[in-house]
Amino acid sequence: MGDTDVLVVGAGPVGLTAAAELRRRGVDCRIVDKLAEPQPYAKAVGIQPRTLEIWDAMGLAREALDAAVPMLGQLNVVDGKPGPRIDLDLPADIPYGFAAIPQYTTERLLTAHLAGYGTAVERGTELIDLGQDADGVRAVLRTPEGREDVQARYLIGCDGAHSPVRRAMGIRFDGDAFPEQYMLGDVEVDWDLPAGFGLRVVHHDAEGRVDDVLVCIPLPGRKRYRMSMLVPAELEAVASVGGTNGEVAHGLESGRTPQLRHIQTVLDRLSPTPTTASELRWSSVFRISHRLVDRYREGRVFLAGDAAHIHPPTGAQGMNTGVQDAYNLAWKLALVVGGAAEDGLLDTYQAERHPIGEEVVGRTVRHARAGVESDPDDFTTILLREAQLLVNYRGSSLVDGVAGGGTGPAPGDRAPDCGGLVRDLARYPLRLFDLLRGPHHTLLLHAGPDTPAELLHRCAEAATAAAHGLLDVYVVLAPDARADGVRLPCVQDRDGTFAAAYAARPGEAVIVRPDGYLGARCHPADPEELVAQLRRTFAPA
Repeated sequence: MGDTDVLVVGAGPVGLTAAAELRRRGVDCRIVDKLAEPQPYAKAVGIQPRTLEIWDAMGLAREALDAAVPMLGQLNVVDGKPGPRIDLDLPADIPYGFAAIPQYTTERLLTAHLAGYGTAVERGTELIDLGQDADGVRAVLRTPEGREDVQARYLIGCDGAHSPVRRAMGIRFDGDAFPEQYMLGDVEVDWDLPAGFGLRVVHHDAEGRVDDVLVCIPLPGRKRYRMSMLVPAELEAVASVGGTNGEVAHGLESGRTPQLRHIQTVLDRLSPTPTTASELRWSSVFRISHRLVDRYREGRVFLAGDAAHIHPPTGAQGMNTGVQDAYNLAWKLALVVGGAAEDGLLDTYQAERHPIGEEVVGRTVRHARAGVESDPDDFTTILLREAQLLVNYRGSSLVDGVAGGGTGPAPGDRAPDCGGLVRDLARYPLRLFDLLRGPHHTLLLHAGPDTPAELLHRCAEAATAAAHGLLDVYVVLAPDARADGVRLPCVQDRDGTFAAAYAARPGEAVIVRPDGYLGARCHPADPEELVAQLRRTFAPA
C-alpha cells in the first residue's frame, strides 16, 4: 500500500498528537516538518483541563504536570481601576485544573512520547507537491538529502494557518482579519501580583472603544510571563487586513522584533503596579485572523488544528482544539487502516469536529470584541466551556438513536471521571479514567446484586466480537453486588460514585469511545443491542 500508512505534515502539538496516537495503535506513520529545529517560542501556552485528560489517557499527564504552572485565575484592570477578579474554580469531580506550559515544552514532551513508539520527526523536510487517487496519496518531499516521492494511504495536514496541504487540496478558508497588530514578549517582572494569576488590562477611549490592552500569562520560572499588547507605531507595518498575495494574516511575523524597551513602555502605561521587565527571551509581532475551512476532509487528506481553523487567542482555545481534532481522528483512522472499520467512518471526523471549530471561532471572536463578560451564560457554564469539557458529539451518526434513556451524561457527551473504585490486588482506590487509558473502546457493565453473571458474559462476548477484539470490558459492581461467578475484570463502586456520575442503573451497559466520549448507553444490557451500537463504528466481523 505504499511507503507508509499515514503521512503527517507538521510537527507542532497537533501533528505530534496525531502521530503518537496512530503509533500507539500500531499504525505505520511518518511525520515531517519543514523546520530544521523546533521553534523556541512560548506561543500557545494555555493548557485546558480537557487536554490534560487527553494527556492522561495517552500516558503523558505526569510529564505535563511536572512542566506546568497552575492557572488559578485572572486579575482585571479597566481604565486604571481594579475590575472583577476571575477565579478558575472547577467542580470537584473534574480531575485537572487550568495550566500553562510554553509551546516549545509541549512539543518537547510530545516528541519524546512519540519517540517511545520508535518514530522520530523528520525535520528539514518540506511538502512541495501533493496529489491523490482512489488508492492513496502521492506526496513529494524536499528533504536534506534531496527530493523524495512518498506513497501513503492517508495524509493529515497539521501544517498551520498557512497550510500547503490545504492549498494543494483547494479547500476554502473563509474569514477575515483583525485590523490591529500586536506584539508578544516573554519576560520577567518584579511586581508582587499573586502567583498563578493572569492579568488583563484594558483602556477605553472617549467613545468607549478599546485603545490599549495588556495581557499577561504566567509561565514556569521566576515571575515570568508571556505578555501581549498592541504594537507601537514605530513597529507597525502597512499591510492589507486580509494579508497580501492571498496569504493569511495570522501568527508570528519576522522582520519586526520588539525590544525590551517597547514592552517596558506599555508596562509603564498600563501595569497596575510599578514594575521593571527583564530577561527578554523572545519577542515577535503577530496578527490575528478568524477563518474556518469548509471541509476537514478531501478524499484521503485531512486537516487538523490551525490548518482548519484560526481565531483570536481569547481563552487559549486554539492549540487545545487542534489536539482534540487529532485525538478524534487518530483512533478512527487506525480502525480503517487496520481493516476493523470501513472508510465511511472517516466522514464522522468532519461531522463531529467542523461544528466544534465553527463554535470556537465564533465564540473567540465575540469574546475578543466584547469580552467574556458579554457571554449570556452563567459563569460555571462559561468556565466549563472554556475548559473544553462541554464539547459533545450528540447527533453524530456514531451515537444517534442509542438505547438507554434516563438521566446522566448522554451518548456523545464526555465520559466523566469518578473515584472510589476498588478491585482485588490493588490496595488503593482507582479512578474510572484508570480503566479508560487503553487505545480501544471500553464496555462498562454495571451489575447489581440481581444481575445474572451469564448475561454479563454474553454481553462481553458479543460486544468483543463485534469490535474485532478491540474492546476492553469491565464489570462495575454496585456497592451491594458481589462478583460470584463473574469471569470478567471487576471493580467495586464502593462509594456509589460511578452510579452517581453516570446516573447508572443496575443492569446497564455503557460504551466509551477511545477518545473518552460515550458511544452508547443500553438499559437493560442486551447483547444484540450492543452489537448494533458497535456496528455504527466497526465493520461486520
